[in-house]
Formats: sequence, structure tokens, C-alpha cells
Amino acid sequence: MGMVRRTCGTVVIPMRSIQNLAGGVLADIVRRQPSSPERTSFAWQLAVGPALARVTSVQLEGTTLTVRSADPRWLKEIDRAKAVVLPKVQHLLGADAVTKIRTRS
Repeated sequence: MGMVRRTCGTVVIPMRSIQNLAGGVLADIVRRQPSSPERTSFAWQLAVGPALARVTSVQLEGTTLTVRSADPRWLKEIDRAKAVVLPKVQHLLGADAVTKIRTRS
């Protein structure tokens, strides 16, 4: 919860930021979709942003998300960011759906 708005003197109504609300709603919509390469790619783009998504491709193999790129520098960056990226992907696809990120050239 973010900001707090006061109304009617002492009544406090917690408010959520639009970013948190939109992210939660979008994640719920993505998780409800049937598993497909398109769903995985969309979740990857949301998790890492359009620039990194353009220079990589992803494939879900079991519960391992394999990330490929022609440029090994991008793979090195993904390896460094796994601890941040994995929870984002899990939020979008489900914690049980993706348990590991692996990079390949």
C-alpha cells in the first residue's frame, strides 16, 4: 500500500499506486492464459523491458526459462540480473511455472 487519504476526519483509507494495481491485474491476466510461447515471450518482455526483449528470445523448457541472444554481452547481463528478473517472471507466469533461468548463445 502506498499513499493514505484521510476522509471524514479520522477515517483512513489505504490507497494503492496505479503501477502496483496495474502490475497485479496484468500478472493475473497473464497467469490465466494457457501456456504458450507467445505468453512466455510477453511475460519476458514485461519483466525485462522492450530493449532487452528485442535482443533476446526465450523458451520455457519444463520449469526452466532458457534465454538466448546472439550477443554474449547481453547473456552476461542477464546472468548478473537473474536474482531480480526471476521473481518478476514468476510473478507473471507463476512461481511453479518458472524455477530457473538459463542463458544460451
